[in-house]
Amino acid sequence: MSHVSMKVNGKDAKGEVEGRTLLVEFLREDLKLTGTHVGCDTSQCGACVVHVDGKAVKACTIFALEAEGAEVTTIEGMANADGSLGVVQAAFQEHHGLQCGFCTPGMVMAGAALLKENPKPSEAEIRQYLEGNICRCTGYHNIVKAIMAASGQDVPQPAVAAE
Repeated sequence: MSHVSMKVNGKDAKGEVEGRTLLVEFLREDLKLTGTHVGCDTSQCGACVVHVDGKAVKACTIFALEAEGAEVTTIEGMANADGSLGVVQAAFQEHHGLQCGFCTPGMVMAGAALLKENPKPSEAEIRQYLEGNICRCTGYHNIVKAIMAASGQDVPQPAVAAE
């Protein structure tokens, strides 16, 4: 067992972990931050995306010990200080960017990371950035709309057939 220490959602977090303990396991099992989901354990689905030192990382691809001393933000840390939804979370709610909700934490975290890198992404840029995140329910249209809305841009409207 090894000692690990990091800041998670702005608070000191410490624990004893095996060398093979993944960051996602440490977050969910030791810290009880279960908003970060495990969908595949193979880095395919993106449900476990968190921010490590400001960068989007699939938490199933990094050992907890690799995050030693890091600043980690999970979906729980995306809320405002008063507990209300953050900008990206609120946009997902308003634009129906979720159905079952399983992929949503990873999508929100990926969307927030994109907006940090590119505050006004195009629809194509959003779709390309989300290639590492899988949603089995929504077809991505409303997820893209939500990220566009969170960026302060006009949300694309579906074409209406002429009568």
